[in-house]
Amino acid sequence: MADATKATSARSGQTASQAASPAAGVDKLSFEQALAELEAIVGNLERGSVPLEESIIMYERGEALKARCDALLKAAEARVETITRDADGRPAGTAPLDADG
Repeated sequence: MADATKATSARSGQTASQAASPAAGVDKLSFEQALAELEAIVGNLERGSVPLEESIIMYERGEALKARCDALLKAAEARVETITRDADGRPAGTAPLDADG
């Protein structure tokens, strides 16, 4: 099983520590990195060529990557929502993200 985990880690670009803990390092990935890895995992799982135990580990990693992408998207959305508009609805500047300034 250890060889299979190493093989999966190599295919998905994971390190040994990521294979041991599926969510390891996810919080340091950019949106683009997390999305690319998530797409690779989905592709591997859709092909069905991965043994069950590896599939479970990959699925758990995919869940962590999805959560990371969601968090980054929500943060970006909040930043966009702070763009202020003038009376005609055109962007006029930005407002602080937090209400305190």
